[in-house]
Amino acid sequence: MRSDFGARLGLMLLAGCLTAGSARAEDAPPNCEVPAYLLSSESSLPKVAEAVKSGKPLNILVIGSRSSSIASSEASAYPARLQAMLKEKLPSVPISLSVELQIAKTAEEAAATLVKLVEAKNPTLVIWQTGTVDAMRSIDPDDFRSALNEGVVALQNAGTDVVLINLQYSPRTETMISAPPYLDSMRVVAQQHDIPLFDRFAMMHHWNDSGDFDLFSTAHGTDLAKRVHDCLGRALSTFVIDAAHLNPAQQN
Repeated sequence: MRSDFGARLGLMLLAGCLTAGSARAEDAPPNCEVPAYLLSSESSLPKVAEAVKSGKPLNILVIGSRSSSIASSEASAYPARLQAMLKEKLPSVPISLSVELQIAKTAEEAAATLVKLVEAKNPTLVIWQTGTVDAMRSIDPDDFRSALNEGVVALQNAGTDVVLINLQYSPRTETMISAPPYLDSMRVVAQQHDIPLFDRFAMMHHWNDSGDFDLFSTAHGTDLAKRVHDCLGRALSTFVIDAAHLNPAQQN
């Protein structure tokens, strides 16, 4: 029974959540505004700052799940939009970005691959999106936190900056899974290791509550997914630049 429920919920979360469309979303341009505190972090990205200020290439590795992508439209997914926005804001910086999808993997399963990925990709910054699969499978939050902690330690020991991205928000599934324990665990681990946490959940919750995006609609289409991913990519570029204490106006 649990496996059947998990499969159905996974399809809703990872395939359907951001492909829902609505007349309002299609007719009006998206409003990407979020509270300022969601676009800044008290933690920093020193290796990103060093690479940019010394003129070295900025290599970014996004380790994500299915919600990091848009089927048949990867150029519209938030990693690609992040790269485009960073290139626009930091035009003198060589920026490369690669994506490794850990589809249907828990944090523990993904953490086991991190060191090899870093060795292969040699990133300056690793952006690790996780939590959705663990919440979907009802993984013990303590086990999730331990796996997350081990993964972050492994990444830092490998010499990269780290940004965590938490779960996506869906009003259609919030009564089916319990997100708060996983959100809290990610916040605790980020604070313990002094790394930035990009609060995707809070941003999407804000956009839904403010009426900028209707994430409850059951109508399907890729338009809404592209708009939400574009907003996430824009917000993430601002977040990274802020955490690295960079001033885009000083770039040539």
